[in-house]
Amino acid sequence: MSSRLRFCNAPEGLASGVLKPLRFRLSDAYAALLLLTLLLGRAVQAADATTAGSVETFRIGLTAAPTTLDPRLASDATSVRIARLLYQSPVTLDGSGRPQPSLTEWSQLAPLHYRFRLRGTPTFSDGTPLTPTDVVATYQNILAPGSRSPHQGSLAHIERIAVTGAQEFDVWLKRVDPMLPARLGVGVLPAENPDTLLGSGPFRLLAWPTDSRLVLERRRDGARFEFLTLKDGTVRILKLARGELDLVPDGVAFELIDWIGRQSEVRVIAAGGTTFSYLGVNFADPLLADRRVREAIALAIDREAVVKYLFRKRARPAVSLLPPDHWSSAPELNPYPFNPERSRALLDAVRAECGIVGPIRLSYKTSSNPFRLRLATILKSQLDAVGIVLDIQSYDWGTFFADVKSGRFEVYSLSWVGLKLPEIYRYVFHSESLPPSGANRGRYKNPEVDRLIDRAEQRSTLADQVPLWQAVQRLVHHDLAYIPLWYEDRVAAIRTDMDGFVVPPDGNWDSLGEVSRRQVTGAR
Repeated sequence: MSSRLRFCNAPEGLASGVLKPLRFRLSDAYAALLLLTLLLGRAVQAADATTAGSVETFRIGLTAAPTTLDPRLASDATSVRIARLLYQSPVTLDGSGRPQPSLTEWSQLAPLHYRFRLRGTPTFSDGTPLTPTDVVATYQNILAPGSRSPHQGSLAHIERIAVTGAQEFDVWLKRVDPMLPARLGVGVLPAENPDTLLGSGPFRLLAWPTDSRLVLERRRDGARFEFLTLKDGTVRILKLARGELDLVPDGVAFELIDWIGRQSEVRVIAAGGTTFSYLGVNFADPLLADRRVREAIALAIDREAVVKYLFRKRARPAVSLLPPDHWSSAPELNPYPFNPERSRALLDAVRAECGIVGPIRLSYKTSSNPFRLRLATILKSQLDAVGIVLDIQSYDWGTFFADVKSGRFEVYSLSWVGLKLPEIYRYVFHSESLPPSGANRGRYKNPEVDRLIDRAEQRSTLADQVPLWQAVQRLVHHDLAYIPLWYEDRVAAIRTDMDGFVVPPDGNWDSLGEVSRRQVTGAR
C-alpha cells in the first residue's frame, strides 16, 4: 500500500503567476468555482457508476482512518475493526469476554498443552484453502524476535506452536494460562505471502488509494463498502442527512443526537457500551497520594447529571475497568455516590492537618477535543463547589498523551476502549507495570494487589481465577487507583433505508456483513 497515488499542489510561484493578471469579480469567481465543483462531482459520480455498474455501494463516515490493515500490527480502534472484516481469527470473544470458536475449536490436553482444530474448510478471499500452516506462520511471526506486533507481550509465554495434523496445530506454554484461547484473536494471513493482506473474512480489500478512502468488497454478494475519513463530527452528520453517507458507525456527537432525531431520513441506534472513562491521578503527588483527597474528588462528581445533560443519557456511571457483566467482575460494587457534604468534610480534615489555607489547587490535563474540553469545564465547576480548583490544561492529542505516559500530570482524563481480559489489571495497576513496560502511569502501588494478580495468573482454570480477580477489583475500587466516571454508550447514525446494522457493546462493525438497503418510495 506504499504506492498510493496523491495529487500535489502546483508550485506557489506558478499558481500566483497565472492568477495574478486575472481580474474576476468575487461573484463571478464563486459562480465559476461552483460550476466546476458540480461538473467534477458529476464526473466522479459517472466514473463511480461506470466502475461499479449495478453493484450496491455503501458509504461509511469514519472519525479516523486505519493506520494499518495488517492484523498483526493493528492496535487503534479503526484498524482493529476493519481487520475483523478482512480476516478470521482462531478464536473470538463473546459479550462477557469468554472465548468462543471461530476458525478453530480447541481442547486442553495438559496444563501446558492445547490442541486447536480448524472448523470446516475455510478459504482465503482468492479461493485458496486456509490451513494450520497459515495459522502457525501468523503467530510465529508475531512471536519472532524484533516483531513490531503489539500482541507479542500477551503471547510471550508460548513455548512453541506447530502444525500437528492436516487440520490441527498445537500450542505449548511456559506457564499455566487458562485464558490462552482468548488470546488467539489475531486474524490469520497466508503463510506464503502475508504482505498481500489476503484474508478469509467476509470482506476483501478492493482499494486503498488514499489515507482517507478505503474500499472493501463483501465476498458473498460483491457489495462495495467505501470508508471515508471525515474528522469533523458535524460534517459527518450533515453528509449523512444529505444522503452522501449511509452510516456513521461511531463518533456521533452527543449534542447532535436530538437534531438527528428530527430528521426523517436518519435515525440513531445505540447500545450500552464498555468504554471506561476515568480520572487518573499521580500518586507521586503528596496530596493525591492521600486517599481522602481522591475520595473527595470521587464524591464531588455528579455522574448522573453529567450522563443526563452532557451525554443525553447515553452513558452509565462506572465502577471499574471491566463492566459489571464481565465474567471476572465483582457484582456487588457500586459507583461512588454524589455526596458533596462528605467531600467537603474530607477536604477540611486534609487542610487542617496540612496547614492549607483556602482551596486545594490541582492541574487537570486533557486533549483539545471540544467535547472533552466541555467535560473538563463541567468537572471543574463541580469540584469548585467542594473546594478544589482545577486548572485546565488542554493540548493536542500527541502532546497530551506523551505527558500522560511520562507521568507529567497531577490529574488527567482518558478512556479505555475494548477491554476484554482481566489481565488489564496487571498492565494498569501492578507495581511492575510502570511505563514503558506497562500503563501504571499514576505510579500506584499496593503489595496486596500485586500478590493477588500474581496468584490469579497461576491458577489453572478460569473458575479458580474469578475470586482473585474480584478481590483485585475490590481493592482498586477502594483505593481509587483510578477515579471511575462512566461507561459511554456506543452510538451510530444511519440512513432509514438501511437494515441490519447492529451496535455491539465493544463497537465492532461485524454486522456490516449483513446490512442491506430497503427500496423506499422516493429514495435515491
